[in-house]
Amino acid sequence: MKAILCSQYCQPDDLVLAEVPDPVAGPGEAVIAIKAAALNFFDILMIQGKYQIKPPFPFSPAAEVAGVIESIGPGVTDLKVGDRVVASCGHNGAREKIALPAASIVKIPDNLDYDRAAGIIIIYGTALHALEDRASPKPGETLAVLGAAGGTGLAACELGKLMGLKVIACASSDEKLEFAKAHGAELTLNYAKEDLKEGLKKLTGGKGVDIVFDPVGGAYAEQALRSIAWEGRFLVIGFAAGDIPKMPLNLALLKGCDIRGVFWGAWTRLNPEKNRANLEKLVKWTAEGKISSHVDRTFPLAQTADALKVLAGRQAMGKVILHP
Repeated sequence: MKAILCSQYCQPDDLVLAEVPDPVAGPGEAVIAIKAAALNFFDILMIQGKYQIKPPFPFSPAAEVAGVIESIGPGVTDLKVGDRVVASCGHNGAREKIALPAASIVKIPDNLDYDRAAGIIIIYGTALHALEDRASPKPGETLAVLGAAGGTGLAACELGKLMGLKVIACASSDEKLEFAKAHGAELTLNYAKEDLKEGLKKLTGGKGVDIVFDPVGGAYAEQALRSIAWEGRFLVIGFAAGDIPKMPLNLALLKGCDIRGVFWGAWTRLNPEKNRANLEKLVKWTAEGKISSHVDRTFPLAQTADALKVLAGRQAMGKVILHP
């Protein structure tokens, strides 16, 4: 089968399309013939050796896949050949087939296409865990989402609206803000044109925002923290800007607020049953049209480097999908 391989830490253009042996389903496993593999910003960090997870070489990027069960190993009873499924794999999705534990695989209904299914797990899984398990949300509270048109940001806008929060989308262009507004945001703020702290204060009538959802990091993080309301919650999602901010801790004291880490990957390993229930709920919501799982663009496997560059340049609004 064909696979995109990272054999040493490199840039997207250095990835290689190669032939590798087909996987075989071991006990408790199933082989998925991959129809769509979703890329995320951390795939770029992973191939560069800058991510907290460092798979052994050679590996493929892409951490979530959708496809059809091709074979099952001994002991697998809840899946059968031909089932349409989605799964999170951590890495190795940019290839034609993958063997995964059956417990990590979720069936999808016939009315949910593979492209949209592949993009559900990580961004919506992260956003749902962040908002439901970490943010202590109350209906009517304000939620400021940084990087609101990116994958995780867009998911937070949609889920925030579903949870009854007043969503303020923050992004770097009017085009991205219009897109976020079409996906659940009630208010918008262009932080390329307007001071983030002052803008958020103004939009909340001076109170400040109750919850900040920050997958961006960099210089915007401290500005957002300075805009937070008394007893607000600042959710640390990731660092798409590249720089990990160093927060003045006196702000947490002065505002009586919490800075809460959101590490979805570790949480899924510690709470596999709750995570599976979350994924089944997200699949159902996507099939029902409650969340969009919007696909920005698709690429053939051979053009994985171009797909990653779209993410690196922050050009994507929604998910970037590979077609093995």
